[in-house]
Amino acid sequence: MRHPVAWALVLLLACGAAARAENLGAIGPVYPIAERNLLDHIMSRLREKERTGELKKFEQLAQERATRSVNDPKPVPGLTRAETARTYYFDPTFVLDRNVVDEKEAVLFPAGTRKNPLEVVGLSKHLLFFDARDPRQVTRARELIDVYQGRVKPILVGGSYMDLMKAWKLRLYYDQEGVLVRKFGITAVPAIVSQEGRRLRIDEVLIK
Repeated sequence: MRHPVAWALVLLLACGAAARAENLGAIGPVYPIAERNLLDHIMSRLREKERTGELKKFEQLAQERATRSVNDPKPVPGLTRAETARTYYFDPTFVLDRNVVDEKEAVLFPAGTRKNPLEVVGLSKHLLFFDARDPRQVTRARELIDVYQGRVKPILVGGSYMDLMKAWKLRLYYDQEGVLVRKFGITAVPAIVSQEGRRLRIDEVLIK
């Protein structure tokens, strides 16, 4: 015979389960979901813009902006045309602020190590910075390229490098965001960077 307390617990659990399963009816009015699906809303807007031609116009504007950013990048701010000749030097030596380790965490170069990159890799070409929006700078840059017999890497800080590259039939570069001119302390262009021993010589070239 089962224990009476056990039977009482079974009955209580059964009654509780039955109570939870009971249909209590509607507590309040029920309404259909009125909010539109977000994805459906977006697709509807796109179809409407496509129908009116607004989407095609937006695509054309985006393509034009992308083309302009490639053909005529944003010029580096804060630079002027060189009004006086200036020569100074830049020492690329740096000091490690942390250990350099290999994949096994073995220290290759400890923090505090001083290193000059020019001891490992030399500057194979002169770096020539100029603004292609200034015809006088373009002319002077072309003269310097000829003087150094092509051992020059032309780097623009303003203007269309695509147009100039087609005209000169040379590969040109662009100092995006002015990273290099800031690093070298260049404030006026044209400027040419050359290696002298373990340091770099920067000449801001006066245009007469």
